[in-house]
Amino acid sequence: MHPANPVVAHRGAWKKTGLPENSIASLKQAITLGCGGSEFDVRMTIDDSLVINHDPAFKGMPIDKSTYTQLTAVKLTNGETMPTLRQYLEAGLQNNKSTQLVIEIKPSDISKDRGREMAAKTVAVVQMLKAEKRVTYISFDIDILRKIESIDAKAITQLLDGSKNPAELKAEKIDGADYHISVFKMHPEWIAMAKQNKIILNVWTVNEDADMDWCIENKFDFITTNEPERLRERLKQ
Repeated sequence: MHPANPVVAHRGAWKKTGLPENSIASLKQAITLGCGGSEFDVRMTIDDSLVINHDPAFKGMPIDKSTYTQLTAVKLTNGETMPTLRQYLEAGLQNNKSTQLVIEIKPSDISKDRGREMAAKTVAVVQMLKAEKRVTYISFDIDILRKIESIDAKAITQLLDGSKNPAELKAEKIDGADYHISVFKMHPEWIAMAKQNKIILNVWTVNEDADMDWCIENKFDFITTNEPERLRERLKQ
């Protein structure tokens, strides 16, 4: 990713287009728009398939207690099948010159160990596709990020939960603070601290014009939004 293009489409570019969030279609739309990044969410089924879905359940089926076959029997609203991580990354690597693939690994509802297992499996898929340079990993669970760093020290990792200041992240070898905008407004000194410590600044989920302007003025490296088209317009201004 490059700070010249800080726009990260949150769950793909879905809102303006009416596409389902986290669909391959919303990812391709983010790539077509030329977003700096497109974020998506990874969960694991009971039979250890890594799938792309934000919520813990899909159409009433808890993902971590359902099989891949059960989940893919029901289609997304655009007729797509719930994608696997591999399918999603393969689609995201096609005809893509500038959009980073931002993988959010959801904490496991079953156990911390299962979260670490998800992290290891996710890195294995990325490495198999030779996509390491195109991927950023984010999570609310710091142990998931620690696991990723232990497997691939060059991996770009960002914490989501707002619990650590940038100096603490640096000590943990975590590369970025990807925090809710309210966290940065409560701790504006963290912005300068991040720049001082070479910690990537990412902020979510920024949908209002005034918030977009505040993030642009404060020179965030990345701004995660449900309104990538509008953020691009404001950046041009």
